[in-house]
Amino acid sequence: MSGKIVVVTGASSGFGKLTALELARRGHVVVATMRDVGGRNDPVRRELLEAAKAGGHALQVLEMDVADEASVNSTIDQVIAQHGKIDVLVNNAGVMAVGVTEAYTVADIERQFAVNFFGAVRADRAVLPHMRAAGGGLLVHVTSLMGRVVAPFFGVYSASKFALEALAEAYRYELSSFGIDSVVVEPGPFPSNLLPSSPEPSDRGVLAAYGEVAAIPGQIKAHAGDGDDPANPPRPQRVADAIARLVEATDRRPLRTVVMPEGLDFGVEQLNAAVAPIQNGLLGAMGMSSMI
Repeated sequence: MSGKIVVVTGASSGFGKLTALELARRGHVVVATMRDVGGRNDPVRRELLEAAKAGGHALQVLEMDVADEASVNSTIDQVIAQHGKIDVLVNNAGVMAVGVTEAYTVADIERQFAVNFFGAVRADRAVLPHMRAAGGGLLVHVTSLMGRVVAPFFGVYSASKFALEALAEAYRYELSSFGIDSVVVEPGPFPSNLLPSSPEPSDRGVLAAYGEVAAIPGQIKAHAGDGDDPANPPRPQRVADAIARLVEATDRRPLRTVVMPEGLDFGVEQLNAAVAPIQNGLLGAMGMSSMI
């Protein structure tokens, strides 16, 4: 297998960091992107580069803020200038707002969407002209089980991931004639820094109106992982492995890949299986079956 040129967003931690390392280990040329590589994320930058050097792997770290269109375009241009192409884009960068939904202001929600949804829009639009010119490519969109189901206090986060699911699926159909695949990876509740770093809602008056209910999001954060089995803890590496399999697939890739911690099943697989024939029937009724 010849190595592919892969750009990973949000590679400073969590799934993004693990995915960058796993793909590099498998022989791909990985461009791990993140914010503030010369400051806050300099330690992880050095860690990634040292790990790659020790293993003899091809990995570089570049500055990219998916919430800034100029930053995205500049970094993608730099990758193209250096490597001549981009085979795979892994849209992993994300933040998770967990709190009373009404208490998140419009500005709060716009900041959530700026990363989780528009970040992928910016990155996709930056790489797609190059993929179309090359006659192929892969867009991987990392969403969440909360991109298919909704839980209280995850409304803003779910809204951003639902939107990303729709974007990824529309791209799946529209890009098929160019040889470009668009897929979704839906991780379950694996350990990450998303929940502890959840931004608080800004409208304190609304929070006060909710009384004791407003304390529940804090309890969710405080008790995250309490039900984990110490003998069999959730392995976020499973998500990186699933992404790597999609990158290396030679057969038709599934539109959606659910990755749950072992022993957990929130019904996302069942939901996907139930929706697929309805969605395919819609395309058939519109005379677009060839895009399925």
